[in-house]
Amino acid sequence: MNIGKYEEKLSTITLILLLTISATIAILPAANAQTAQPKATVAYLGLMPDPVGVNQEVLLHIGITDYRTSAEDGFEGLTVVVTNPNGDEEILGPFKTDSTGGTGSVFIPTMVGTYTFQTIFPEQTWELASMWGPSQVITYLASESEIVTLNVQEDPIDYYPMSKLPSEYWSRPIDSQLREWNTISASWVSEPNNLYAPYNEAAADTPHILWTKELTTGGLAGGELGGYSYGIGDAYEGKFPTRFIIDGRLYYEVGGSRSETKHETVCVDLHTGEEIWRKVFMDNRSISFAQVFYWDGMNYHGAFPYLYVSANGNYYAFEAYTGDWRFTVENIPSGTTIYDEDNHIYILNVDTANGWMALWDMTAVCLSKATGYGGGSWGNTVHEQTFDANEAPEAWIWNVSIPEGLPGSVQIAGYGDRVVGAASSVDEVTVWGLSLEDGDEGDLLFNETWDAPAYWSEMNLTVSGYFGGGWVAWSLEDGVGILHSKETREHFAFSTETGEYLWGSTFREHYLNALMDFVSRDIRVAYGKVFSASVSGIVYCYDALTGDLEWTYEASDPYSEMLWSNNWWLKIQFITDGKIYMTHIEHSPIDPRPRGAPYICLDVETGEEVFRIDGALRGTHWGGAGIIGDSIIVTMNTYDQRIYAIGKGASETTATINQDVITLGSSAQITGTVMDVSPGTQSTALAIRFPGGVPAISDEDMGEWMKYVYMQFERPADATGVTVVFCAIDPNGDYMDIDRTTTDSYGNYALAFKPEMEGTYQIIANFEGSGGYYGSTATTYLTVDPAPAVSTPIDTDEPVDTTEPTTEAPFITTEVAIIAAVAVAAVIGVAAYWALKRK
Repeated sequence: MNIGKYEEKLSTITLILLLTISATIAILPAANAQTAQPKATVAYLGLMPDPVGVNQEVLLHIGITDYRTSAEDGFEGLTVVVTNPNGDEEILGPFKTDSTGGTGSVFIPTMVGTYTFQTIFPEQTWELASMWGPSQVITYLASESEIVTLNVQEDPIDYYPMSKLPSEYWSRPIDSQLREWNTISASWVSEPNNLYAPYNEAAADTPHILWTKELTTGGLAGGELGGYSYGIGDAYEGKFPTRFIIDGRLYYEVGGSRSETKHETVCVDLHTGEEIWRKVFMDNRSISFAQVFYWDGMNYHGAFPYLYVSANGNYYAFEAYTGDWRFTVENIPSGTTIYDEDNHIYILNVDTANGWMALWDMTAVCLSKATGYGGGSWGNTVHEQTFDANEAPEAWIWNVSIPEGLPGSVQIAGYGDRVVGAASSVDEVTVWGLSLEDGDEGDLLFNETWDAPAYWSEMNLTVSGYFGGGWVAWSLEDGVGILHSKETREHFAFSTETGEYLWGSTFREHYLNALMDFVSRDIRVAYGKVFSASVSGIVYCYDALTGDLEWTYEASDPYSEMLWSNNWWLKIQFITDGKIYMTHIEHSPIDPRPRGAPYICLDVETGEEVFRIDGALRGTHWGGAGIIGDSIIVTMNTYDQRIYAIGKGASETTATINQDVITLGSSAQITGTVMDVSPGTQSTALAIRFPGGVPAISDEDMGEWMKYVYMQFERPADATGVTVVFCAIDPNGDYMDIDRTTTDSYGNYALAFKPEMEGTYQIIANFEGSGGYYGSTATTYLTVDPAPAVSTPIDTDEPVDTTEPTTEAPFITTEVAIIAAVAVAAVIGVAAYWALKRK
């Protein structure tokens, strides 16, 4: 269900009112039966906001000033009498309060005028435990609140304004009031289904590099080894094996995935590349997965980030901020791990042979030792504890019967939705589904069998198993599961809603795609589309529900560096922000490495290039693929074994007027620069190469420019800079547009400006930003003096003698006379000085 921002605001307020306006209460044993004692009550009713616009929500705070002693208990049967401006009455409720004696409800007025509200509390008897003595049985007498009015106006009232997304380079932490920034600030806690990574809505539109960091020895070995490079981990010894992003921090492992002796985890600031800490976990263990989950208890509300080591059937949780141990859960059951909307961990166990299905809740295990009100908190209850899942049977929150003998195995499950299983052979395909909805757990949703075409068995096609064919992609959001035939390079889609066959390929993809070993890495479902990218270097995009081919893209190799194809073998890294990002890989690449391998970003709707950079960010088959968080890409480049962060960078604009005082009618020249000041440009190597800074460059030239700056390729001869827009505030305080220009490839610009009035101008040079950079602005000032008076000749009545002299008169001016006098004085002075010296 879609919740509007106003409903979300009021829901938050409801939680605050209901869960934080409370008294300190202790739970004590129940007392023996005794005579009830009457107690007067005071009912209340509060409402906000007041006034409010018609059809806007109003939160009602309803209750009495007494409380119950158990967190689960409350007073019952409360009603609210509402009278509208026409005098008509409406009864809201009945309501049950929480233990504080209060509760809340939302009311929407539909007419302009004055409404009245009154809480009605009915008499009721309850037992009250006391913190200082025996419990009591109390009859809470009926009461009515004061009548409260609500003023409803025609015009809607204002709510807290939404926050704009950042227009400048940003970092963590994000102030929690900037709620709208959640759309650009995702974490990467494990490989997401279908590599679909939402909440990265500012993902890179150019290959702009933010920073680099050496992972291990890499690049050209040099010297007598000629064109050979250092090992990159392919095959079977992949580098960069574990990598996660939480709260703007990157966590990755130094070393490789196989025989290295030290598995050291490094924590780096994703926005700056600065190392924060590094450590070896436990007895040389790797991080298995991460979690950012939201705790919503009666005492505490907030998110908690963890790194997990999975070892010996146990989960070891570590604080993501420090890497310190926080808690352990032992004897984790087997099954399919799923998450609810708050990222709590559950494990679904489906036994198709014996006909049962059960759901295990890890949070319930962690709360199994909680007593009293401790169950309303997380950190104080769970941290520094070890829990044994076998000692918390209540963590199996339900166990239901299902039909026996369902074929195949679980393929995908969604918390509170469904679990879908399937089996495939050359003769038939079966898809079944079981409900996970509350109250309907285990109900059979469908169990459909489709007879395979005859050529499957005739050709003995590979349509099951792990290598080459079988089930390769599932998406509950898009409603499909995809079955792949290895030899014929065909796809077959089945519905996750009904289990029915939807479509099959009407053509066969390029023959090279049959050579891929792990096809599940090559076929992904997102945005209602099926994407296939593999050995052939051709990207195929199909409609997920119809199978129609929407577009294709070929990653061509213009210089024939690949020895067995005209295209580059591609691997999908992730899909986000309406874009699909891919890099080149090989199973066992030759050395010297083929040059010019591309990193490609395509528009998912059209297949058009958003950007492509050739000869950079080469991927790996056996190591870690690129990931994304906070809309920043992190990927390893096997050309030099460095980690690269890709995203929109920071810029700096300067503006200067050398002659800042001119006369009216003259022109001034505005000069300045626009520079890339992303963290990587501050490195020692780049500071030496670019002592004046790294220029900001146009999106179109970004790929070649980044190779020049960070990979030491030849400087592009025809690179262009960025556009700078100029305006001014004139001496009257009025805003005026001046002009615009483009910086050169050294970051410089110049623009002439001819002011039209006297006084001081504020000149504003604004780089508005681009796909590669956030914008920046600079100001300078220009003063315009009055123009000099124009001289005019003086008329005279006296005749002018124009007769030339017969002899040349001596030309002695006043200046010459003064100079001569000074010279004579100097000679006399020197003579006097020597005369005195001789005495």
